[in-house]
Order: sequence, then structure tokens, then C-alpha cells
Amino acid sequence: MLMPDDNNALDERILILAPHGRDAEVIYQFLLRNGFECGAIPHFDAMVNELSTSAGACVIAEETLQDSSVRQLIDWLNAQEPWSDFPFVILISKGGSVASSATRSIFDQLGNIVLLERPLNSETLRSAASSALRGRRRQYDMRKILQDRMQATEKLRDSQAQLLQLNETLESRIEERTRALAQANDRLMNEVIERERVQQAMVQFQKMEAMGRLTGGIAHDFNNLLNVIQGSMDLILLLSKDDIARRKAEVARRACERGGKLTGQLLAYSRNQRLDLRSTDVLALFEGVRELMKTSLGTLIELNFEIDDELEFVMADKNQMEMALLNLAINARDAMPLGGRLTVRASRAIPPEDLLPPGTYGLITVTDTGHGIAPNILAKVFEPFFTTKGVGKGTGLGLSQVYGMAQQSGGTARVLSEIDVGTTIEIWLRAAEDFSDTDKQGAFPVLRMVAAGTRILVVEDDDSVRQSMVESLEALGYVVSQAADGEAGLRELRREKPNLMITDYLMPGMTGAKLVDIANQEFPGLPMIIATGYADMEAIDQVIEGNTILRKPFQLVELASSVDQALRRCADQPPA
Repeated sequence: MLMPDDNNALDERILILAPHGRDAEVIYQFLLRNGFECGAIPHFDAMVNELSTSAGACVIAEETLQDSSVRQLIDWLNAQEPWSDFPFVILISKGGSVASSATRSIFDQLGNIVLLERPLNSETLRSAASSALRGRRRQYDMRKILQDRMQATEKLRDSQAQLLQLNETLESRIEERTRALAQANDRLMNEVIERERVQQAMVQFQKMEAMGRLTGGIAHDFNNLLNVIQGSMDLILLLSKDDIARRKAEVARRACERGGKLTGQLLAYSRNQRLDLRSTDVLALFEGVRELMKTSLGTLIELNFEIDDELEFVMADKNQMEMALLNLAINARDAMPLGGRLTVRASRAIPPEDLLPPGTYGLITVTDTGHGIAPNILAKVFEPFFTTKGVGKGTGLGLSQVYGMAQQSGGTARVLSEIDVGTTIEIWLRAAEDFSDTDKQGAFPVLRMVAAGTRILVVEDDDSVRQSMVESLEALGYVVSQAADGEAGLRELRREKPNLMITDYLMPGMTGAKLVDIANQEFPGLPMIIATGYADMEAIDQVIEGNTILRKPFQLVELASSVDQALRRCADQPPA
């Protein structure tokens, strides 16, 4: 395989093979706008020619794999250098299923593939392309390492040959030089081993990062659907007098709450859920979850708690930590069907250098005496939806929630296990020296109607979500205007001059962040609420500045409370 010695534009080209319809043109334009070097190609012959020159990744439509000329591509792959594992992004039909065994066989032969379901989500495509190129760059780095190693080996051979040619009178010098060369070779081998270990760690990290982005996107769409259902059920409960309808609505509302908790776990895994991090009393945390864990474990399993006197507080979201411990207890129960012992321990610890940045951490371990986890699946336990339980017996999100929560809290989680001995889940959290009782929350405000005349502008690109919010606010007595995107929202804001604005964060065109920024400049003091189901919390932090975040899916009482608090906060502010 021909490859340039230095990475250049050809090294990072993305080749696009989607000859049917407008897929190739659309993908080409999108990648080009996002700063990628790319090119559309008509068939596999051209692809192999381009690959022989150089490329960073390929985007291929699934239907083109039926072409018999795909064998040329597979032959090219089989002839790759040892350092190369060329990445492919395969566009599959809606539903994600692979129909034929022939297609599955081709997927297996292609090897390094990512499957994207059509119609494509722009962020998912951008992320997949970036991830593929990052992986290819690491392969280029490995190529350089192998070249360096081969050169070093050649130099070693040359040196040894010269030593053998020396006459016997130089025996002592030969021995001395041989020792020096052997030591250098050992150092080189140790460096290669260390680089391979770091490379494996980087691959695992990139894999977890990509899966986090995927699950976060799913949670965003699901939250919008839940928000529409939640709003409709709340309106039925508020306005209907029919007992049967109210009972059914209450059942649906509780189902929405469970769905919201599920997406909360997804967001915790993708590290996009904003945690309420604060100094948390470990003893109080254990006491608060003790009874729930005991009930979940049943009578056959002994539950013990141990706390190191040197650890009193950790930085954590108490609610998420309680959910994490409960999830771990349920997993441990399933691993000990005949009974056993579960030990929850908290101690102050210093992590290994390759695990976390230097510092003092709180280490919370949950150890069971169950059957253990097989080594071949140990690396998969933190992946979302991965479970060894039967159908309907687990979502596969419990451990992923633990991992995401720990990462977002500034720590991490890992698993240690031995077959027939048991499993230990470690949760590393930053130790906290000071504790302030900020865990007290005021009573939730009572849902109340408001006097007519208060005007609210709702800006939301999802028609169903927007309609649900408008109807809910109107039921509360507000005068509501609406807009379907940021530009229309800005025009409506300038025309209506409402008392409050509610805007979605992720919208095509002008985002909610941009709209809030302009509104702050043109209407200083205007109370605003940012509604989001999934977003980059660091980006939101830059535009909040006293505004309220309303997390989807939300109940009617939460919407009413957020609006009421925002209006009251604005009324309490002194005039500029």
C-alpha cells in the first residue's frame, strides 16, 4: 500500500461512495462546510485507485455493497500494512437491520466500520467522520513508530555485524558494546510496549466518548416526545372532570416520569446531564440509601457498610449517587441468586497515575460475593444497553449511569472481577474538605392560575412541543405568542415585547443561545427560560446569566413554577 511519509490533505480525505439519489452530494456539501477534505467517487474501481494514493476514511451507502466489484476493495483491505485498519462509515436503511447474510459477511470483512441509520442526523454524521479521522491519525502515528522501530532494528543488526568483524584483541570492547546495545534494545522494547498500552487506553476512551455522543442524541429526541405527552396529560389532569380520563392520564403521566428517568440515565452516561455537585456527607448518603438497598437485596444477602474515619465528604450529586448505589445493589443481587454478602465501603485514597489526575479522592466500593464477570466482557460493562440479563430483566443502563455520573463529577468508575469470587465496582470522587448544608430545598410552589395580561413568547422548533407548551401556558392564564425558530422568535420579541420568553436551546439556524444573547442586549432585564432535553452544558453556562433552565420532559407544575419564579425574580430587581 502506498502512503505519503507525512500527513497531508490526501491523508485526511473522506471518500464518499453513494451513487444513488442525492446522498453523495448532500454528504459532500455537509462535510465540506464542516472543514473536512472529501471527494465523491462513482464506483469501487475509483475508490481503490484513490485509496492507493491516500485517504483518511470512506462513507459508503449500504446498497453499493451488493456490487460484485466490492471484492476489489476487500482485496485492498487484505493487503493493508500491519499498522493500518482503514475506517468505514456505512449508511444503512431506516430501522438499522442488515437483511442478508452476504451483506453481514461484507461488513465482517470490512472490519473497522460504524453504521449510521438514514435519514442522517447532521451531528451524528459530523461526529462519526471526526471519530474515523482521529482513529486514522492514530494509525499514522503507529506507522511512524513501526518505521522508527524497524530503523532501530536495522541499526542494531549493523552494529552487531561490525562487532563480529572485530579481531579477538578487541574482545573486551565487543562485550562492552554488546551490553550497551542490548540495554538500548530493551529500552526501545519497553517504550514500544508502553506506547501500545497508552494506545489501547486511548482507543477505549474514544469508544466511550463516541457512544456517549450517540446516547445523548437519542435522549434529546426522546425527551421532546415525552414532553408532549407529559404536557397533554397534565392538561387533562388540570381541566378534566372525568374520573376515568383522569386516572388514565395519571397512569400515562407516571410512565412519562419513568421515561424521564431513563433519559436521565442516558444523559448521565453521555456526560451532558448537569449534576448538582456539592459537598456530600458520605455517612448521610449511606444512611439515606440503606433501607432501599436492603429491600432490593432481599433476605438472602447480607448488607454491610464501612466508612473510613478519614473520609467524611465527597463532591457528588446526592440523588445520582443514591441511584448509582441502588443500581449496583440490584446488579449484585442478580449475581447472587443463592445469597451472599454485599459490602459498601468508603475511604480516602490516592488513585493510580494512569487513572485520574493527582489529588485526594474518595473511593466508594461496592463488593459482592457473586459469580463474577467473564474477562471477555469486562470491558463492555459500562456500555449503554449492554446486559447479560434476559429479555425484559434489565435495560443495560445501570452501570453506564454509574460511569457517566462519576466522570461528570470529576472522577471515574472501574470494575474489578474474578470468576467464582466476586465483583468490585469502584467509584472515584473528589474528596471535599468543607461541608455546607446546601441540601435543603424549599417547598414546591402550588400550581395557581395567574391574572390575565402577562404575555409570554414561546420559541421552539418542534411543532408538537411548542403547541403543548402554548396550551399549558394558556391554561394557566397567560397570553401566549409563539415562533418556530430563532429568527421568527426575534421578530416576535421585537413586535410583542412580552413579559417573559421561553426558548429551546438546540434549534436550526439561530440557536437559543444566540437568541438569548441578542435579547439580553436589546431587552436588558427580560426574564428568559431556556428549555433543553440535551445540550452542551458548558455552552449553556455561557448564556444563562440568571436565566432559568427548564429540563425536558417537565411537568405542568414545573413549567408554572419556573415561569412564576422568573417573573418574580425580575419584579424584585431594582430598575437599571
